[in-house]
Amino acid sequence: MTVPTENEDSLSSILRSAHVLLKEFMDEGVDRFQALPNHVLRTEKTSAAAGPEAGQATSVETVATPPSTSADPSAGLPGLPSLSLEELRAASANCTNCQLAEGRTHVVFGEGSPNADIMFVGEGPGEQEDLRGIPFCGRAGELLTGMIEKGMGIGRQDVYICNVVKCRPPQNRTPLAEEVASCRGFLDAQIQRVAPKVIVALGKPATSLLMGQAVAISKVRGTWQSYRGIPVMPTYHPAFILRQYTAENRRLVWQDLKTALEKSTTD
Repeated sequence: MTVPTENEDSLSSILRSAHVLLKEFMDEGVDRFQALPNHVLRTEKTSAAAGPEAGQATSVETVATPPSTSADPSAGLPGLPSLSLEELRAASANCTNCQLAEGRTHVVFGEGSPNADIMFVGEGPGEQEDLRGIPFCGRAGELLTGMIEKGMGIGRQDVYICNVVKCRPPQNRTPLAEEVASCRGFLDAQIQRVAPKVIVALGKPATSLLMGQAVAISKVRGTWQSYRGIPVMPTYHPAFILRQYTAENRRLVWQDLKTALEKSTTD
């Protein structure tokens, strides 16, 4: 029997970890990847003289975790908490705090009732949202509207819908940590102004931000979380449902929305 070398054991461990990570990405609807910019990556080079560990890993990828919910979310955007929703919308239209502003057609601030009991928070605008300046107006938005109006039995205009970032990331990639941090004050001010009874977090990025840590949506969906005293129901993003349009996934999302609706009417 051939005994694996130390390097072979390390390689096997890396491959197993990569397999688990790819499986998680697939479960959450990721269908393509884009190279991360250089400032997000850190390369650690080891020399041949570093001993037996040298050569096992030549680089380490580090991606910033979501900003802690204990930090001041509007530190870089002073005065936002005191603004009305319309004043916030006007302020966001002129925002150039991150690189997403360079490629946007429209800022997609949010829409709905300023007194909504339920707020939906997604990841970021897609192509149609960027062109029209309206959140969730593409295919995923049509599905979300159906969930709200046909499934929950309330009008889309009676809830509030927004995203973590207000400008479209290139090729609809996941927003980078610095982009999320730059836009964080707007989202927190929206939540403060609307003061919903329940927040429905759509997908991993929104859930991770509101929970203050990176999470797998498949692990936390359907379980009550909390954001500054407001109950949060994490569920799958409508775009994921479109990619994985199974009876089971639709049942799980409907179950989550039904639970959120019940809590919004009883608390």
